[in-house]
Amino acid sequence: MVFAIGTKVKLVHTGDLAVVTHWLDGGMIQVRVLGSDMEIPVFPEDVTRVETEAPSVKAKILSGKQEKKVEAPVRPPAALQYAILKSQGIQVAFEPMFRNDGSTDLYLVHLINDTRYDVLYDYEFSIAEGVLGSDNGKLSAVSVLKVGALRYDQLNDAPIFDVECRFITTQGPEAPLHKILKIKPKSFFTKVKTAPLLNRKVHLFKLFDASPTDADQQSGGEDLASYTKRHAKPAVRWAESSDEVHTPHEVAQLAEFQSEIDLHIEKLVAEHAKLNNADILRIQLEYFEKYMDRAIQIGVDRVFIIHGVGAGRLRSSVATRLLQMPEVKTFKNEYHPRYGYGATEVIFE
Repeated sequence: MVFAIGTKVKLVHTGDLAVVTHWLDGGMIQVRVLGSDMEIPVFPEDVTRVETEAPSVKAKILSGKQEKKVEAPVRPPAALQYAILKSQGIQVAFEPMFRNDGSTDLYLVHLINDTRYDVLYDYEFSIAEGVLGSDNGKLSAVSVLKVGALRYDQLNDAPIFDVECRFITTQGPEAPLHKILKIKPKSFFTKVKTAPLLNRKVHLFKLFDASPTDADQQSGGEDLASYTKRHAKPAVRWAESSDEVHTPHEVAQLAEFQSEIDLHIEKLVAEHAKLNNADILRIQLEYFEKYMDRAIQIGVDRVFIIHGVGAGRLRSSVATRLLQMPEVKTFKNEYHPRYGYGATEVIFE
């Protein structure tokens, strides 16, 4: 069946609505999933036209097998709450989409949180040719989020799932956890398990264990004071005397310091139109480094790094550098009424 570009279709395996955007080699088509920026390649037989789709009531009568619709995020029914007691932590699952002949050409990628805590996440999914997708937000406790798709032939393109998570416990957000999962075909096909919450056979990888706080509580309990002392970062030594006071000059510097920096390239250099992407990122990070050095030197409490949304490359580079700075207590890229999701708030020790 031939689909014209712009045709509204429905994915038969997931029930998602999409629009055809391109024709691809090998008879495949590319579709954009409605309600998201995700574009995935599919075979024509994996979609149906919305206009000619039979009513759902008749489909239940005529079809011997009903299709299961996967929403994002997915919360399990009350009967599956056992997962909280047997938590595996934060996982990423690659769910195979089978064709009529039993072969697999596409994997749906899911982020799974089967813990009792909400999690702040920030991920980038890429192959050697470029980024397949990136996003950040909050994944509720005991839920699943569909985050992308991977074609079978892309397993040979060095897929990388770069993710950072922060558990939100009763004491607030915990320290960020970071992992770079490099997917290799040989090990990929040995990781077949039944995924928590999805309850389907998938290629499953564990990213992080359950929250450290949660683990402490389950292993016999640890009071908050002991936990804080055990997990506290070493204090940064600013001076030999604890009675250090700011001079008038330092007070003036603190008052004049701008608590935000805009890293959009047009805000930094005049001749930016001729720069390639690598040079742009290098210049942005140079300005970021100088700004952070100045903020640390003066001793400000917090700053905002404006990086925009875009593909997330600058945001990820900034986050990676912040994780390496002992002076940084925490940072977050949450919705802000002034910046939206386009800025990271940095809080110093």
